[in-house]
Amino acid sequence: MNTAAPGVFGPRAFALALAVVAVWGTNFVVIRLGLDALPPLLFAALRFTLVVLPLIFFIKRPAVSWRDLALYGLYIGVGQFGLLFIAIDGLIAPGLASLVVQVQVVFTIGLAMRGTGEKLAPVQVAALALAVAGIAIILAHTGGTTTPLGVALVLGAALAWSLGNMVTRRIGRVDMLAFIIWSSLFAVPPLFALAVIFEGGPRIVQAVAAAGPIVWAAVAWQAVGNTMFGYGAWGWLLARYPASAVSPMALLVPVFGMGAAAVWLHEPLPPWKLLAAGLIIGGLAVNLFGPRLAARRVISP
Repeated sequence: MNTAAPGVFGPRAFALALAVVAVWGTNFVVIRLGLDALPPLLFAALRFTLVVLPLIFFIKRPAVSWRDLALYGLYIGVGQFGLLFIAIDGLIAPGLASLVVQVQVVFTIGLAMRGTGEKLAPVQVAALALAVAGIAIILAHTGGTTTPLGVALVLGAALAWSLGNMVTRRIGRVDMLAFIIWSSLFAVPPLFALAVIFEGGPRIVQAVAAAGPIVWAAVAWQAVGNTMFGYGAWGWLLARYPASAVSPMALLVPVFGMGAAAVWLHEPLPPWKLLAAGLIIGGLAVNLFGPRLAARRVISP
């Protein structure tokens, strides 16, 4: 139980947030390991199957519409993770994928502004320019483990993630774990259907039959560690602490992702990749902190 005063982001809450971003970051390595044995769409389908079963029989459906559950399941399950798994399956290095997918912040801002009719503030233009410059550097160095198609697929995954963010923004504060479990119900059938169409029944049967304990551990980690613990703990933190205290921790996801890929997968970290990471993370940081600093300057005498 957190002993910090209400609204105060104490050491225990910080440790929990750090654990979440560490799980989310290092999960890109786990994805790569799972893809060594399972085709990507099947892997994604199994991941969300374990999210749904058996907890859907014990967790009450959240007080949101079936439409919102279906949209979120399709955006996150099929859009975000379907595209992400395909990309990491030989089209982009996992550490780099953990960085590029964070561009979802830029897409989320754009979609939110389109809905409200707002215009970009100067600080947001600067943040966007930094992020775009980082992506441009990555595209200029494609080849080998990173391809233009892989970058495009991860950008598509980031866009799908941002569309999912729009759904959660519309429904407001709910039991996030219950929402994830029930929305995943709508991700499983299309993922399995797409796996049969594009990966083939014989390949699916062969992959499942040949899967060993490490592969199933990777699938379980996707469901239990990354989804249930990650999203559940993150929702718990956002319900109890200011978003201004919790949200900046997400900037560490690509740090853990690239670091884990370098250590466990021996993914190289040349200067151009570090520069791209600095630009993209810098853009996210400017977007996160810039408006607050600008507001303080206006308020301060």
